[in-house]
Parts: sequence; structure tokens; C-alpha cells
Amino acid sequence: MASDQTRTSILAAAERLYADRGFGDVTLRDIVAEANVNLAAVNYHFGSKDELIAELFVTRSIATNRERLHELKTAEEQGGGRAPIEVILRALVGPTLRGCLGPENQRSTAARFMIRASIESVPPIRRIKNREIDHLRKFVGAMRRSLPDRSDVEIYWGLNFALAMAHHTIRESERLTKLSEGRCDLDDVEDVVARVVSVATMALTAGRSETKAPARALARDAR
Repeated sequence: MASDQTRTSILAAAERLYADRGFGDVTLRDIVAEANVNLAAVNYHFGSKDELIAELFVTRSIATNRERLHELKTAEEQGGGRAPIEVILRALVGPTLRGCLGPENQRSTAARFMIRASIESVPPIRRIKNREIDHLRKFVGAMRRSLPDRSDVEIYWGLNFALAMAHHTIRESERLTKLSEGRCDLDDVEDVVARVVSVATMALTAGRSETKAPARALARDAR
């Protein structure tokens, strides 16, 4: 039991420090001081700083992905096995945006940690993102059923652009607020979700953009 409490204390301390100061400025010694444990305890439970970061990110990501898949399953069940594309996209980006945006003074430590994970590119998190894609394949399948006239390539690009818009909005929320002089309200999370979903839906349902042929034509003209 004491060992479990030590492990929990280390995780909680690390998440607080990473959320407040970022990954680069926090050392293992900072974490053990915050958790009131010794360095050997961190090495025993996690092995390294990278493994500690990875466990925190996986724990938070599992919760987000579970929420995503629950929303997707509900949408498809209500649609008799086929959900509207905008509902699928809402299930894809909504949990991430809701988990990271909103009034700053109301953000949990977990939310601030995930914002850091979105802003700062660190190797253990990149490796997990590149490896853990099975839940995204389920979204690809749902998108195929929703838009049977779209090719797999268009579906993959559409999913990628939707995720990119969500993560960019999280990373650049402060800049957008300043640029718009507060008119773009990042605290109105449901409005942000609706805007991302609207643009991603338009990209997927608009007429197919024939980009390859013009590109080849321009290359020939340049010769």
C-alpha cells in the first residue's frame, strides 16, 4: 500500500510541475522534492523521466480516447450503424477541446498537462502518438460509412485536418485571443468545437479538389 501511495504521489507531483513549468524545465530532483520521496523511488517505479512522462500521457489519453469512442458508438447506434459526418467529427475533436480549453482559472491540472503535451514536442509523447492509432482507425471506418463516395485518401486527410485544427487551436489559443482582441472567445468551448467541426465537415463534403493534374501542368509549363 505504501508503495502504491509513493507511486501516486510521484505521478501527481510530476503532473503538477509539468503543467506549471513544462517538460524541459522540470528535473527528476524537482519531482522527488515535490513528492517528498527519494530519487530511488522514481527509478524503481518508472525507470526514467521519459517513462514517467509517457505514463502520465497514456493515462490522460486513455480517458480522452474512451470518451471519443463512447460518443462515436452512441452516434452510430442512434443512426442505425451510420452516423452523420459532423457527429463523427464532433466525437473526434470534442473531448480533446473540452479537456483543454475553457476559462484558465477553471482548468484542472490534468487539462494543463495535456495542453503542455500539445504545445511541447517531447520524444516519449511523440512515440506514443505515432504508435497508439487503433482508436483513430475506428473513426476512419465510421467516416467511410458516413461518406461512401469519398476515397480512403480523402478520409485520412479529412481526419488529419480535423485533428490538426483542434490541436492548433489549443496550442495557439492565446495568440488567437490577442489577434482577435477577444472577439474569438476561446472560453466558449462548445462554440470552438462547432467551428472546428463545421470547417472539417466542409472540407470533406465539398466537391473534390483536383490538385494533382494542375500541379503537373504547372511543372510542364515551367520547363
